[in-house]
Amino acid sequence: MNDKFLWQKVLNNISTIVNPLSYRTWFENIDFIDIKDNSVRLVVPVILYKNHLEQNYKDIILDSFNNFLTKPVNNIIYILKENLDDVLNLESREEQLTNNVHEDYDIIHHNSNLNKNYTFESFVVGESNKFAQAAALAVAENPGTMYNPLFIYGNSGLGKTHLMHAIGNYIENKHKKKVLYVTSDDFMNDFTGLARKNNNVNNLDYVEFFKNKYRNVDVLIIDDIQFLGGAEKTQQEFFHTFNNLYNDSKQIIVSSDRSPEDLKVLEDRLRTRFAWGLQVDISPPDYDLKVAIIKKKLQREDIVISDEVISYIASNIGNDVRQLEGSITRLVAYSAIMCVTDITTNFAMEALKDFTKKDTVTDQNNIRRIQKTVANFYKISFEDMKSKKRTPNLAIPRQVAMYLCRKLTDESFERIGIEFSGKNHATVIHACNKIEREMKINKDLNDAINNIEKQLT
Repeated sequence: MNDKFLWQKVLNNISTIVNPLSYRTWFENIDFIDIKDNSVRLVVPVILYKNHLEQNYKDIILDSFNNFLTKPVNNIIYILKENLDDVLNLESREEQLTNNVHEDYDIIHHNSNLNKNYTFESFVVGESNKFAQAAALAVAENPGTMYNPLFIYGNSGLGKTHLMHAIGNYIENKHKKKVLYVTSDDFMNDFTGLARKNNNVNNLDYVEFFKNKYRNVDVLIIDDIQFLGGAEKTQQEFFHTFNNLYNDSKQIIVSSDRSPEDLKVLEDRLRTRFAWGLQVDISPPDYDLKVAIIKKKLQREDIVISDEVISYIASNIGNDVRQLEGSITRLVAYSAIMCVTDITTNFAMEALKDFTKKDTVTDQNNIRRIQKTVANFYKISFEDMKSKKRTPNLAIPRQVAMYLCRKLTDESFERIGIEFSGKNHATVIHACNKIEREMKINKDLNDAINNIEKQLT
């Protein structure tokens, strides 16, 4: 109901209660401004009106308003007509000043802590992380509405932090929303500061700072949540912050080195809330993803490396992105210091000997080499060996390759499964057990596997 229509209905109601002379004398000469903080504001021509209306008609005016309002009013503020312009102008200036202060604070003081280099475009996608990347992009496109909270977990160095920054950068650029990225240590330090301030009398400014930082945002991203373990009071504050943001449909993104079910160091009520949304894991990169990551890193370096050297690095450097990128940085620096432009495999082996578990590639039965050897033996393509095809001619070779990968390398069932188009660990265990049983009763299979092992040793 607009103000003019409301005031007219109030006047009509009053006219049925007071006599016509009183109505014409006292009500036809006043104006209605608005309702503010449960008070009706009226304009009167002179001070006499205020006194008379307050003493004789206050209840009638308030009751007449409340007949048409869902939220009742209980007071009347009278403003002299000669002062009306000054009052309204002052209020307008105060409102503008308040808006400017908030805008200036948002622009000057808000720091998202986002790394602008971490984007979806710079994130290399492979079998081990494509689900996590797709989920992250879905959240970035629809923050607060899809998969809230988003919980990303996996070992260190696999790209969790990159994805979280990518989500934040996407939301800032496309949706113009306020994003905050912090580590769990940042949150803990801010809360510890709040606790220290509570010991002082004048702590309201810091309380306001803390709440504005963590609750006055559209997207809160917290990295390595597992480090809140043991900090009981900090967990309680995060619990309340989580509820506040979630109830306001603000997006929450959390990362950890383990799944919510395995985060026994956190309170049950927090782990339960992490399960409200979507949980996605990032596994160690397979060979193909390692190659893609190395080539992406090399695009930013002034160096040319052959596919053979790239294959060596992908086969022999550890199982996370940071180690791969670090190895390239090391190789580039080493070649510059040694003034070498033609980087051979032997040169790479020398430069990266501290990054590898073994000094030579020939004595290492890595998964890719085993897959190729088994594929050649059974006369199938390497691509078919790694594919998701389920044709009968591929079943035995693939199971043999899984068996040999488990026997001849130190890789886990999970890791082996990743190299075979993302097979889960149960599939790899089944393949290994089946081949072991078959070898005891099938001489041809036993001979074939012995033959392949000789080629690998």
